[in-house]
Amino acid sequence: MHYFDHERLHVYQAAKEFLILTETIIKHFPKGRAYLIDQLQRAASSISLNIAEGSGEFSPSEKMRFYRMARRSATECAGILDICIDLNLVDGDTSAKARTVLLRIVAMLTKMTRVSPQSQAG
Repeated sequence: MHYFDHERLHVYQAAKEFLILTETIIKHFPKGRAYLIDQLQRAASSISLNIAEGSGEFSPSEKMRFYRMARRSATECAGILDICIDLNLVDGDTSAKARTVLLRIVAMLTKMTRVSPQSQAG
């Protein structure tokens, strides 16, 4: 089987895991919360999509730019999740699992966007 570069990345797999978790979370939202559903779905999708787009880049600076955008989307999801917790829209176990996955994603993307000393020398 042939794979795209992004499919081999652990961070991409974690982003897909988070996206699936968001679907579980929003299933329990009451009516009137479409704005949160839309924002969460778009931000969660953006994580995966930016990782995929970045992995297809040849330019290191462009690659890092997409990974930084993915990281920002992940932290946006953390903020949305905080709102959901504050409004009692998500249970404790699900929110804890989602936060754990997001923390993993952010940590991996942070490592992926750090500029190595060798690349600064040129």
